[in-house]
Amino acid sequence: MSDARSATLRDAMGLGLAVGLYGAAFGAAADAAGLAVWQAVVLSALMFTGASQFALVGVLGAGGGGPAAIGSALLLGTRNTLYGVRLLPLLEPRGWWRRLGAAHWVIDETTALAVAAPDRRQARLAFVVGGATLYLTWNATTVAGALGAAALGETARAALDAVVPAAFLALLWPRLQRGYPEAAVQRRVALAGAAVALLLTPVVPPGVQVVAAAVAVALAGRPRPAAVTS
Repeated sequence: MSDARSATLRDAMGLGLAVGLYGAAFGAAADAAGLAVWQAVVLSALMFTGASQFALVGVLGAGGGGPAAIGSALLLGTRNTLYGVRLLPLLEPRGWWRRLGAAHWVIDETTALAVAAPDRRQARLAFVVGGATLYLTWNATTVAGALGAAALGETARAALDAVVPAAFLALLWPRLQRGYPEAAVQRRVALAGAAVALLLTPVVPPGVQVVAAAVAVALAGRPRPAAVTS
């Protein structure tokens, strides 16, 4: 097995397992919002996008109605459409059933894994392995969380909250180094997204800053027009 393939598998499975553990927090949140275990399981199996799932149970837990909860989940899910546009030419799934299956796994983590891969073949491998690992782990821990993770102490919950940003930072960091191709663009994109998210966090509902940051990232990452020379 080549070093590139081994690294891709390691990153995909590692990120999938690390972030998948956060499904326990969703299961606990769903239980606290009054959802039955089977309802939490169906949400993880069919919706499978953590931000939207947390938004939905958060609104319900706060006393909001179904339309408001669904609207919040849909708003946060719009960013996956942007991811899909980026991943389609990279993954090139053949056949409607493969496209449908791939679309179900288009989320933050699988997009990051695929885009970070060194070539198209490794991108496909990272997407599939990362998506499968995360999907299975997320759904399994959702059950565990719904059945008893609500009893976790504050320290355990804080540890779960730190898993996702830590995993993303570990994946992003190599792309910001000087030796990485187009590192300057990568740094500009990362800083733009972080700045927008930080500025909006105190004044917008949870998750909205993610969508706004995605737009800022798209603008910051645009290729600059070549200078016209005479």
